[in-house]
Amino acid sequence: MLLAMSTPITALTVLPAGRENIELHTADGLTLVGELARPLIRPPVATLITLHPLPTHGGYMDSHVLRKAAWRLPALADVAVLRFNTRGTASPRGTSGGVFEGGVGEKYDVAAAIEYAECHDLPQRWLVGWSFGTELALMHGADPSIVGAILLSPPLRRATAADLAGWDAFGKPLKVLVPELDDYLRPAEARERFAAVRQAQVIGVDGANHLWVGEAAVQRVLNEIVETVAPLSTPLPTAWDGMLGTDLTREDV
Repeated sequence: MLLAMSTPITALTVLPAGRENIELHTADGLTLVGELARPLIRPPVATLITLHPLPTHGGYMDSHVLRKAAWRLPALADVAVLRFNTRGTASPRGTSGGVFEGGVGEKYDVAAAIEYAECHDLPQRWLVGWSFGTELALMHGADPSIVGAILLSPPLRRATAADLAGWDAFGKPLKVLVPELDDYLRPAEARERFAAVRQAQVIGVDGANHLWVGEAAVQRVLNEIVETVAPLSTPLPTAWDGMLGTDLTREDV
């Protein structure tokens, strides 16, 4: 149901979008559960294919930055947001088939998400990975149909020098947001390691931590994403005048 109101955008604000539950089918026979959120009125100008943090440490398709991107960006920036649970990962949307494979078998999950977006004519497809999701993007995301990738809090624990060299050769944009207070990789070291990718843009974010806690951190991340994929829509507004939407699997945490 839609409710008419004027409100500041906060952590639990859900803006209008066309939301549908989707399934992805991998080349190794698994079914993954997810959601696609599209702008209600206009066709999307760009698409985010999101890759969530480590599922063995609580990461899933509803990890808060990705969920807030899906709640806000279709309305604020005409950007479609595809979220899904990688193999073996559960959320209120459901549980994806298979078991966690440490980033190896997940190559099929990344490929299935890209294929879904391509087959459904979702335009200007960008990968957005967070933590473990950045490893998946670097290891498995260099697909010709992808415009580029945006990395949030990359730990660079699984992705190797060969993966970075592969992205360098791939040649497509790579935007890297590194929290000043990250637990795994901080801006100075990130600049050194991502120097292997000549087109990488590494941005240190003052005061932020690995989990991007707080509305100010979320707004910074979403603005950086939209500045890259739909620059005419920045800066994003912090209030919404009009109807509010509802989430298909609302979990107010």
